[in-house]
Amino acid sequence: MATVQFFSPPDSIKQLSDSGAFSSVPPLYACRDPDAPSDVDPTLERQIPTIDLSVLTQGDPARRSQMVRQLGRACEEWGFFVVVNHGVPETVREAMLAAAQGFFDLEEEEKAEHSGKHVMDPIRYGTSFNSKVEDIGYWRDYLKVVVHPAFHSPAKPLGFREVLGQYAACTRVVGMKLLRGIWESLELDEGYMNNALDLDACFQVCVANLYPPCPQPELAMGLPPHSDHGLLTLLHQNGVDGLQVKHGSKWVHVKPPPNSFLVNTGDHMEIVTNGRLKSVLHRAVINGRSTRMSIATVVAPSPDTVVEPVAQLVSSERPAMYRGVRYREYLEHQQGNKLREKSALDLLRVQ
Repeated sequence: MATVQFFSPPDSIKQLSDSGAFSSVPPLYACRDPDAPSDVDPTLERQIPTIDLSVLTQGDPARRSQMVRQLGRACEEWGFFVVVNHGVPETVREAMLAAAQGFFDLEEEEKAEHSGKHVMDPIRYGTSFNSKVEDIGYWRDYLKVVVHPAFHSPAKPLGFREVLGQYAACTRVVGMKLLRGIWESLELDEGYMNNALDLDACFQVCVANLYPPCPQPELAMGLPPHSDHGLLTLLHQNGVDGLQVKHGSKWVHVKPPPNSFLVNTGDHMEIVTNGRLKSVLHRAVINGRSTRMSIATVVAPSPDTVVEPVAQLVSSERPAMYRGVRYREYLEHQQGNKLREKSALDLLRVQ
């Protein structure tokens, strides 16, 4: 009689991948149809908008006005863009990737000290997205650390706290500069928006994602199609691609230029602009050869802010499309359930 082998979920995808014990994907992670036709349009790659942050912040008035308009169009038409000349030293960005790799290389027992019991824990390590509620698994390990308004950091590896602190501060500056440009493109007063969203006490979380090589990448996913909470997400990755964004009915494989950030708009940007700007669906695909690692930084309203459509973008012709919600409550709901496209945002739509 044949022996039936039972699969027990690993402590981490890294542990599973490093073991070399599997030549095929365990059924828990098989969530894709390998025979499905491709939904990626390679012709769209070169159309992804690029924003030069130095022009947005330091350019002469004419060039700056043009860049503000480009930023507005990028947010309205794509919800996604590449940022160059952002001012964050490459040494800081590379140090953050190295520090994250150092954390993922710790012993499983050391990482498990941060296996959060609650989705709002300020430091949380895990695998997939939310393994407590999912019926399938995703080929991903993660470390989520809240860095503002209160700064947190794991104690290990040595030096992680200092690197994270510098990286968080730098990316927060970039996020705020982009937000100022976006408000201007919508003819919204910067001071009013800062107060309405309490951005001095903004919520910022840094998420390190690890996608190890997979024996059958055509069957598994790093993360399924989803939108992000917050206003903006800034992404920095190692030299391995895997991010895809949805544009219209097609998906676009993103290949960022060197020394750039990938930025997408989040659900709370869609809410506060009353649907003028849309949060973008994106997903993470994996490969069978190389480990992909990314650092995603979410910049968001303060945790206790009730986010609702701003009055200037609500009218009789365009009434409020979303109900207001406290940011903390939205985050808790989204992170506590299955990751499924815009399912959290859909609950707030006014019928």
